[in-house]
Amino acid sequence: MPPPEKIVGIVGKTNVGKSTLFAALTMLPVKIADHPFTTIEPNIGVAYVRKKCVHVELRLPKCDPRSGFCLRNSRFIPIKVIDVAGLIPGASKGRGLGNKFMDDLRQADVLIHVVDASGSTDLEGRRTTPGTYDPVEEVELIIREIDEWFREVVARIWNNKVLKSVSSAQNPQDLIYRSLSGISVKKRHVLEAIKFANLEDKNPKNWSQHDVEVFAVKLREVAKPIIIAANKIDHPEAYDNVKRLIKFFGEENVVPVSALAELILRKASASGIIEYIPGDPGFKLQARRESLSRDQIKVLELIQKNVLEVYGSTGVQDLLKKAVFNKLGLITVYPVEDENKYTDHHGNVLPDAYLVERGTTARELAFMVHTDLGQSFLYAIDAKRKKRVGESYILEDDDVVKIVAAKAK
Repeated sequence: MPPPEKIVGIVGKTNVGKSTLFAALTMLPVKIADHPFTTIEPNIGVAYVRKKCVHVELRLPKCDPRSGFCLRNSRFIPIKVIDVAGLIPGASKGRGLGNKFMDDLRQADVLIHVVDASGSTDLEGRRTTPGTYDPVEEVELIIREIDEWFREVVARIWNNKVLKSVSSAQNPQDLIYRSLSGISVKKRHVLEAIKFANLEDKNPKNWSQHDVEVFAVKLREVAKPIIIAANKIDHPEAYDNVKRLIKFFGEENVVPVSALAELILRKASASGIIEYIPGDPGFKLQARRESLSRDQIKVLELIQKNVLEVYGSTGVQDLLKKAVFNKLGLITVYPVEDENKYTDHHGNVLPDAYLVERGTTARELAFMVHTDLGQSFLYAIDAKRKKRVGESYILEDDDVVKIVAAKAK
């Protein structure tokens, strides 16, 4: 079985480009035979996060991905994306599509907050003149709305479940974790939130309402971290606002993005007009220039001049990479059956690329590949170094691993 699925949630008010970003992320630049997920709801799609494929390091001519694909030495690894219902002030109280928003939100592991960096939509999502609305204020208000929902949910669960049993619980942290599992949090999230809330030395049975609220916000920060997509950078008004967003929220938390430019480039690539790989700093014209309309040429030139030359890319892949590798802290591991040829039993080279949490052990990987391999685990082989490792070996990024077990898969 593959690793537990991680879900990237796209949040933000209406008219900021959420749907465009979702479309740009989930539009395939190539045709692949097998869809990596069996059930995809209308607001759930599959994006592909890009990184250098390990077959390059191993000096192999190619790889044979079973899910995702490899283009020009870059491996594109599938990950679920959910387009969360549009958010407006008061959503945590059920205003607008607030209840739908919060139901979607609980499924996500990391949140991409799309903000209109051009300042052309007000807080209610109504269009205004570019440059007239402050995206910094928008980010603060939306995060406050999300945190308010988390506070209310955690407080409700605390009062209805935790308080009834915490006095007699042998391990209060376990009780808290089990009670909050419905909002997709892990035990380590609970422990980290307790630490960051400075509540490690205070028994949970003695926590005040204020303590619970502080814990709730810290829990949201570790269990559902947020990265800001400063969208609409194709508008000149966005340039200074992007700088302000980075100044207020930090470069590690803000990515300049043009979802529209990315979507246009992907569509142009799919139709053979240009050659473009998501994340590249440019594109190459494939069609004869005289076969294109004046509008097509103008749009491509504007994307080149206003987006690619200014920011180096559309930012969409950078956004996904930061969400997956920085915020979620995932690494890529390649399980194989032949540690010398780096293949499965069919001879496919590096067929699987697993996104796993940093700190995952060799035995935990064995369980992900197949339950029998985990249960009868003997040892693993670090295929790159041709070295035997034990069950507690901590996997590193781009490890290629063969699992040896008493029960063969």
